[in-house]
Amino acid sequence: MGKRKFSGLELTLIVLFCLVVIVTCILIGLLASGQPGVKTTEFTPKCPNILIAERIDCLPDQVATKSACTLRGCCWSPESDTSVPWCFFSSNHGYKVDGSTRSTQAGFETTLTRLPSPSLFGNDIHTVLLTGEYQTPNRFRFKITDPKTQRFEVPHEHVRPFTGSAASNLNYKVEVKQNPFGIVVTRVSNGRVLFDTTIGPLQYADQFLQLSIKLPSSNIYGVGEHVHKQYRHDVNWKTWPIFSRDIGPSGAMHNLYGVQTFFLCLEDSTGASFGVFLMNSNAMDFVVQPAPAVTYRTTGGILDFYMFLGNTPEQVVREYLQLVGLPALPSYWSLGFQLSRWNYGSLDEVKRVVERNRAIGLPYDAQITDIDYMEEKKDFTYDKVKFQDLPNFAAYMHEYGQKYVIILDPAISIHNLVDGSPYESYVRGESKKVWVNESDGVTALIGEVWPGETVFPDFTNPDCTSWWVDECKRFHSVVPYDGIWIDMNEVSSFVKGSKNGCAQNDLNYPPFTPSILDKLMFSKTLCMDAVQKWGKHYDVHSLYGYSMAISTQKVIEALFPGKRSFLISRSTYIGSGKHTGHWLGDNAATWDHLKWAIPGMLDFNLFGIPYIGADICGFFDNTTEELCRRWMQVGAFYPFSRNHNCEGFIPQDPAVFGPDSLLVNTSKYYLNIRYTLLPYLYTLFYKAHTQGDTVVRPVLHEFYSDEVTWSVDRQFLWGPGLLISPVLDPGVDTIQAYIPDAVWYEYDTGAKISGRKQWTSMYLPADKLGLHLRGGYIYPTQQPANTTVASRKNPMGLIIALDDNNTASGDLFWDDGESTGTVENKAYVYYEFTVSNNVLQMNAINSKYADPNNVKFEEIKILGALQEITGVTVHPTNGVEGSSLNITYYPLEKVAHITGFQLELGKSYTVEWTQQLSVNERRHVGVQQASDPLYPRLQNPRDRPRVSPGAFCQRLQNKRFNCYPNPNPTEEKHEQLVCVWEQVTSNSYIPPCYYSSNNAYSVDKVDYTSSGLAANLTLNSAKTRANENFTTPISTLRLEVKYHLNHMLQFKIYDYQNAQYEVLVPRHLLSSPTSTDKERLDEVTAQKPFGVQVWCKSTGTVIWDSQLSPFTFSDMFIQISTRLTSQYIYGFGETEHTMFRRMSWHTWGMSTRDQPPTYKLNSYSCQPFYMALEEDGNAHGVLLLNSNAMVFCSSGESRHCFLISLPPFTDVTFQPIPALMYHTTGGILVFYMVLGPTPELVFQEYTAVMPPYWSLGFLCRYGCRNDLEITLVEGMKAAGIHYFELYVYINHMERQLDFTIGKLFAGLPALINRIKEEGMRFIIILNPTISRNNNSPAFSSGVQDDVFIKWSNTNDFIYSKVRPFLPNVQVNESLPEQTQIRINRAHAAFPDFFRNSTVRWWKREILEFYNNSTNRSRGIKSDGLWIDMNEPATFLNGAIDGCRNDLLNTPPYIPHLGYLSDGLTAKTPCMEVQQYLPDGTPFVRHCDVHSLYGWSQTKPTLNGLQSATKERGIAITRSTYPGSGRWAGHWLGDNTAAGDQLAESVIGLIPIGLFLSFQTGADMCGFFKDSEYELCLRWMQLGAFSPYLRNHNEKGRRRQDPVSWNSTLEEISRNVLNIRYTPLPYFYMLMYDAHAHGSTVIHPILHGFVEDRTTWEIEQFLWGPALLVSPVMQQNAVTVNAYFPIARWCDCYTDEDTGFRGQLRLLPAPLKRINLHIQGGYILAWQRPANTTFYSRKNPMGLAVALNDTLFAEGQPCWDDGVCIDAYEDGVYLLTFTAHWFWEEAAGYTVIGNHKRNHFLKQQRGGTGPAPFMSPTHALPSLTNQRCVCGYES
Repeated sequence: MGKRKFSGLELTLIVLFCLVVIVTCILIGLLASGQPGVKTTEFTPKCPNILIAERIDCLPDQVATKSACTLRGCCWSPESDTSVPWCFFSSNHGYKVDGSTRSTQAGFETTLTRLPSPSLFGNDIHTVLLTGEYQTPNRFRFKITDPKTQRFEVPHEHVRPFTGSAASNLNYKVEVKQNPFGIVVTRVSNGRVLFDTTIGPLQYADQFLQLSIKLPSSNIYGVGEHVHKQYRHDVNWKTWPIFSRDIGPSGAMHNLYGVQTFFLCLEDSTGASFGVFLMNSNAMDFVVQPAPAVTYRTTGGILDFYMFLGNTPEQVVREYLQLVGLPALPSYWSLGFQLSRWNYGSLDEVKRVVERNRAIGLPYDAQITDIDYMEEKKDFTYDKVKFQDLPNFAAYMHEYGQKYVIILDPAISIHNLVDGSPYESYVRGESKKVWVNESDGVTALIGEVWPGETVFPDFTNPDCTSWWVDECKRFHSVVPYDGIWIDMNEVSSFVKGSKNGCAQNDLNYPPFTPSILDKLMFSKTLCMDAVQKWGKHYDVHSLYGYSMAISTQKVIEALFPGKRSFLISRSTYIGSGKHTGHWLGDNAATWDHLKWAIPGMLDFNLFGIPYIGADICGFFDNTTEELCRRWMQVGAFYPFSRNHNCEGFIPQDPAVFGPDSLLVNTSKYYLNIRYTLLPYLYTLFYKAHTQGDTVVRPVLHEFYSDEVTWSVDRQFLWGPGLLISPVLDPGVDTIQAYIPDAVWYEYDTGAKISGRKQWTSMYLPADKLGLHLRGGYIYPTQQPANTTVASRKNPMGLIIALDDNNTASGDLFWDDGESTGTVENKAYVYYEFTVSNNVLQMNAINSKYADPNNVKFEEIKILGALQEITGVTVHPTNGVEGSSLNITYYPLEKVAHITGFQLELGKSYTVEWTQQLSVNERRHVGVQQASDPLYPRLQNPRDRPRVSPGAFCQRLQNKRFNCYPNPNPTEEKHEQLVCVWEQVTSNSYIPPCYYSSNNAYSVDKVDYTSSGLAANLTLNSAKTRANENFTTPISTLRLEVKYHLNHMLQFKIYDYQNAQYEVLVPRHLLSSPTSTDKERLDEVTAQKPFGVQVWCKSTGTVIWDSQLSPFTFSDMFIQISTRLTSQYIYGFGETEHTMFRRMSWHTWGMSTRDQPPTYKLNSYSCQPFYMALEEDGNAHGVLLLNSNAMVFCSSGESRHCFLISLPPFTDVTFQPIPALMYHTTGGILVFYMVLGPTPELVFQEYTAVMPPYWSLGFLCRYGCRNDLEITLVEGMKAAGIHYFELYVYINHMERQLDFTIGKLFAGLPALINRIKEEGMRFIIILNPTISRNNNSPAFSSGVQDDVFIKWSNTNDFIYSKVRPFLPNVQVNESLPEQTQIRINRAHAAFPDFFRNSTVRWWKREILEFYNNSTNRSRGIKSDGLWIDMNEPATFLNGAIDGCRNDLLNTPPYIPHLGYLSDGLTAKTPCMEVQQYLPDGTPFVRHCDVHSLYGWSQTKPTLNGLQSATKERGIAITRSTYPGSGRWAGHWLGDNTAAGDQLAESVIGLIPIGLFLSFQTGADMCGFFKDSEYELCLRWMQLGAFSPYLRNHNEKGRRRQDPVSWNSTLEEISRNVLNIRYTPLPYFYMLMYDAHAHGSTVIHPILHGFVEDRTTWEIEQFLWGPALLVSPVMQQNAVTVNAYFPIARWCDCYTDEDTGFRGQLRLLPAPLKRINLHIQGGYILAWQRPANTTFYSRKNPMGLAVALNDTLFAEGQPCWDDGVCIDAYEDGVYLLTFTAHWFWEEAAGYTVIGNHKRNHFLKQQRGGTGPAPFMSPTHALPSLTNQRCVCGYES
């Protein structure tokens, strides 16, 4: 039967059916596998009330948006803190246990299945296998694998599959949670949960695996390799990427050379600790968060966790290293000092360096050469010209007892040698096929490194190891060497992936990329799909250095049979310490890198790589003598001690500084101490090798019971006993060092120091390092020599440091120093030493090594010998051996030095001594220390010339606290008080009437809790000083202290029996404190007699001490003072400051008032905030959250932020002690203290409004008579001057009534519409007061809504005279001002903006004025609102009919405000009028909320504007209070066209803009008076770099807009505004950071360079961190004295490196120039300018790249539509990150700069490219003549 044929229709239906089936299958598969972007329709996230600190990020790969969060099925809850995850996992994500848990030989196993939920990255593995192994009583392992598919597992040399049985007597208990799955591990001894994964869901996909672990403590240490600026992790939401990478150390959180996944957690002060380690080599993130918790987030492999328990941190490290491999025992010579540099230039120069350092007698064991010894940087070659005699160099070194070490890189050139002959190493490797291959597994991958095009040995291939060993042997036969340094083995390549690029696949571009540098997997390395023996490079990339170290160890075994030799590697992995040491990479010659080396060394000791150090004096940059000297001092105590630097920088070997230089002398001194203590150091390495001890040890490992030590990381220990306290800052000879709780002796003198368990000021002059020996330990020593070959022949000795019980112990390991197997073969001497009861036992536990030098112990030094030693007896084990002993006793130091012993090494001895009181000892009677810190210096003969009795008396006068703070004190007035009267005629500021006794309050019933304390304060009537009814001290007060956060505390003092006003400003605090005793940074104590003392736990510094002077608290007068920690105090306002910083005897009143800038008069705002710097450069800020009038008195020092709640009328006095004294007119005291330690961290507590992009543009004038005059815009356009915003002042109003348009401005609506069509914006002004005399609709509706302030207990509004005129009046301006006010001005009422009804009314009026519901064409389409007169201001004092309460308006104490004689009502309403709180509560007196008036108007104004415009808009307010910056900008008020106010505008701009994050500026060219040509020109230049940019002046004055002068000023204005408009994208990014993170926009230089004390006095300023502005602010000046902090500075006009660092320079500043410089290291986004931002935003964008000394730069442009409301909050913006290192020449690319071991990013050029924003004729500079580059690229 024939086959039937289908018809066309049937075929079509069949095809359609098949397609439907296929699509259905795909959809089913997607839903089943959880592909990303597919949301399971039935999935609903369960979002319980998860604590913010416990959120686990569900969007780690992108900016969090609600839509993306919803797609992943996670919980969405945005926060003001952008570091907090806004999108976080729900409780129904993860896996669950499927079935029962099954027992196994080693523990248990169970199956886990994935809970239905949307996928994050696709390819989720639905069923996984959990295996748990109880490997030892202290070690638990669990791993999670795919039971169906073999996944990559690290083929670790030492960590092998466990084959044993489950251990018994476990110290831990493991619980498996069922649904959702989690593992919980508890400590058996106390039930504490140590490890809890239920905090977040398990994620297990093919290329995304994640597990989160909640921890019991925030004391987290380890994980790397990174630059950790502190040893203990900051748990405030930090993400540390882990993936080996060729990148030098910097301040950024980059992934560096190696991969170490181990961390240690100290649980509490008992020392109980545990460690966690993930065996995984894929790229990953390690996240820490404040729960505390950590998250491992990796891109492949399996989850293979180990957990180690210990009773001490050291025990945990031992447990860990027993698993991964104990560290190698280094050769003895490798513990000597070493010299190296890249590019000596020739062997002759190497020898010159060797000879000059030998000549000065420097202890020095090894010389290293970098790649410059090679021919064209090819391994296994040498330069036959420059290094001709290199084959004989090792012998030359050996003659002096020194060694020679070479560098080898992994990359092998594919090109021939210079002479054209084949490069045989490559040829032999090619024949054996030992390279890393491309994805096909056959073709060798070609990259590029130092020698050019290269291949890469695959060290995971045994054939490659054989080839490597053979090549090293061949080269050694030509050029002998003693050790090998392997570098560039991350593995590094200078092209991305390969010369052929990388394929588009999931290995090279995985669905999830961790936060690694460049966010590109193959950046500066090989393609991820490359093939190696162990697997894909994707999996084994971070094992490259590890495998190379194993292969190179094979080389050493072949070259030096039976010898240890020397090996260090730049890239490391878990267990690398078994084979190699490490150095911390290509650091820089900076003080920061000096500091950061200590946490780095501590980390690597945790990782089991104790042979660790940093390049002494720095690799990059030119070092300085001071930096190198201090680095040589501390570097003498690095385990790996090497001075090494880069080509192109000055030599820095010690001898180059001069044979008798201070640097040489101190280097020799401390290296001799190192060599003396080498037996002790070598013994520490023996313990590391045999049991896993640390060598360089954090102080906390020995003193964990002392919480202060948990964060000490500027000091470190050698083992348990030697404390090293280096100087780590420039210009410092005194450091704050912590002395742990033990007996300590100075190494230099042997004298016991007095302090313990405290911070101390340690005097360390230029040649000194802090070095102390711990009591209770015995230190073996050996007389030093210039090499270890020589020193090992010298006599040995012991230093015995006795403890409190006169006991001590120690040990010594000694072998031949170079042979392998000495430990295993017991071919060594091992001693245990003990001292007790004047008897030293030297027990030789093992003596199977006979030293060929017949070394003997010949001296013993005893520290802490309280009595003179008069006799010594030695008892050898084989009988008494007599010897002639010399005993020297130093009675002051209590040190005995005994010489003449001949105790043979390897034998046991007992040494006894007898003591008696020395006839030379003297009793020393201590003189009681005077209270003044200056007093002891008078007793010190060395200091007497520096401190005269006159200075001492002056110091005592400076400590006076004013007992009569009112003006005009007299002796008659003083007699009413219990104080002291003594006038000081030489200084009228020093108070003649001052306190002499303690506080009048005592403290009782102190109740300490975990979250703070509470206490009662009781008045001691005998000490009462006030004598007026309303200033009589209140008898009983309440003190409450609450630790809100670890870095924030609050304390409040109030009358708990009578309610008093407390400031309404919202404080963003958690509902319940999250601070813990262990983690908090400060502590508070209540002192007796009363005082509050706050001290910083990490430094011991007292940062607040109110016991300084008497405390007074009454209904209408409160006084409190505190000592400061330095005189560097900045801020307070709003007042005119003539200096940026001020201290001695200045009093500043604070209360809002309509007062143009005038010295010492309180102005428009109340900003009771200051910033202070400590002497060590740490910063703190102080904010007084209070709205009453205040006065502030100052005297000086700290590192924290204080938020202080005081009444609205206050003053503050600075005193030179230094100290501050606050006086206020009532209320309560509420202080919030926030610790820095940097200015930026303090200010991040506050965030600012995000302005629209257009508001960053330029203009305005007051006195326009009609709408025609407003059109000066045409002249500006014709002149080509950038001009975007147009303002009108009150003239546009009908009789100056809000929400009206005058007849002369009838064309204003049409004008607004026209200019907006041209891309411009319009802003109008509003005043708060509303006239009742003009039939004003606003007044009528306000009466109806009951919005106006009333007299107390009545329904009568309070009226005063402000702006509005009466109807039908003709103003005669010739009349006296007060007469005009009386007859012309209307009755004005004051809206009460605290009331909800007022907020609604104000919004409605704004909307009506905008839309005009009766005539739409008459609506005023304003884009912004300028609110003025909102202090609130009046034109007469108080009210029209006067005030009604003399006591409130003229209280017993009036702070130092303007116009004291007028009381508190000067130019403002009466104090007794009544206001309402938002909840409707009445009877809030205006005196309590006066300074909050402008603040209360600001938010309703912005909300009303945004409701009208549907855009972001801008509000500008004259009166501000802390928090106003969240809604509005500010200008500095009605200034004057005068030169001094030009300069003072900078001083005003910085504090307001810095402390409150405002968009701030001053009226350019001045408001009052006619401006002058030069003044206006310079002000235009300065104003171009103000955040808020406008030119504004009063009516009746000459025009001062740029086109009103001449063509020259037009041109200058056009050019400087062109400069401003070009980097507006960068400036906008700064505004974004201020809005999102609380970062600062405009700040003083000190903010970016606080370590440079010179900047503390400089009044230049910065745009963000990058742009330095140095304006001319003096008349007729054509130069400016500008300071350049220590950094690279590029001139923005020439792009040249100025070469100025840390110096003042006189710069040319002709009229056409304002000096601008970009700091190297930054990238500024820019855009080609146009006359308005409307058009400029359409233009091409570009980047201005300013490279730093390492040819690195970075930046982060932010971009949105510029107007959208809540663009940041809704995630509607673009935020990118770029990092540029050096540029490479290639097709379509331009390379600028070239630097060894630096990183680069190619930047494409298109055509000629746009001009730079500073230089119209700019061309990219040549590298041949400069190295600082401001490159501009589209």
